[in-house]
Amino acid sequence: MKLNRRKYQNEDDYWAIRAFLREAFLLNGRREVSWPVYRWDYWRWHVNENIFRFDLSAAVFLWETDDGRLAAVLHPDAAGEAFLQVHPAFHSAELEVALISTAETQFAITQADGRQRLVIWAHAADAVRQDLLQRRGYTRGAGPEYQRRRSMDAAIPDFGLPPGYTVRALGDVDEHPARSWISWRAFHPDEPDEKYEGWTWYRNVQRAPLYRRDLDLVAVAPDGELAAFCTLWFDDVTRTAAFEPVGTHPSHQRRGVGRALMVEGLRRVRDLGATLCTVGSYAEAAGALYASVGFTDYDLSEPWVKVW
Repeated sequence: MKLNRRKYQNEDDYWAIRAFLREAFLLNGRREVSWPVYRWDYWRWHVNENIFRFDLSAAVFLWETDDGRLAAVLHPDAAGEAFLQVHPAFHSAELEVALISTAETQFAITQADGRQRLVIWAHAADAVRQDLLQRRGYTRGAGPEYQRRRSMDAAIPDFGLPPGYTVRALGDVDEHPARSWISWRAFHPDEPDEKYEGWTWYRNVQRAPLYRRDLDLVAVAPDGELAAFCTLWFDDVTRTAAFEPVGTHPSHQRRGVGRALMVEGLRRVRDLGATLCTVGSYAEAAGALYASVGFTDYDLSEPWVKVW
């Protein structure tokens, strides 16, 4: 079947991609062979809006049939990398080659030595993509994403909070500065304070269609300061929830605060009707935390790297 490539045009495409990702996710057995819809939302409204600021009309490519049905979407996450979202009904070597070729011409970055470099992510079970990448000079890189999952039929462990700590939903905009600061400290523990860039970015996070403040949770320390946070995204179409992000302030780590916070999040999405919950991890410590609350099954999404 002939497919037509075009660039992203407007917000109608944003919503069409959401529907496309939901359909592909379900057809793939709710495995993250392509992105679940929450991740597209999070990339659009936080990662891109607050950090990279790509022009979507130059950074997102769509392949569709003559009657407008989406077959594939290509886009970056960060500079110099590409994610290929392919509907399983259209999965073929020919389409994969078209996406990879476009990624190489559109998303590669120039290194200090003048050579081009590109990272393309491939699901560990996608033998077609892996074979094509090897043939085109890519090698499997380090640092895969562990796509962890747990059935919501499994018992939720009963991990309580340390004495004096409480869990609740994030407050209104007046609490954005505190939420932003703890995120900075959790993910940049060794950075000097003067590199902190403020809190207004959180407004964009809350613009994502799946955002719910009752699933944006914080743990409060005995002194009233925020100690940990986690945000859950619940998609009622696929009945899947996801944690993104999860973090604990360094001064409150190793007390079980983050684990107890995730347990509360699991209870909330279970009560909303979620039958599957997911979370991604890269670091060993994060993986151990997630496994402790039941995320022991996982797939791998691997970076493949080419320099030319």
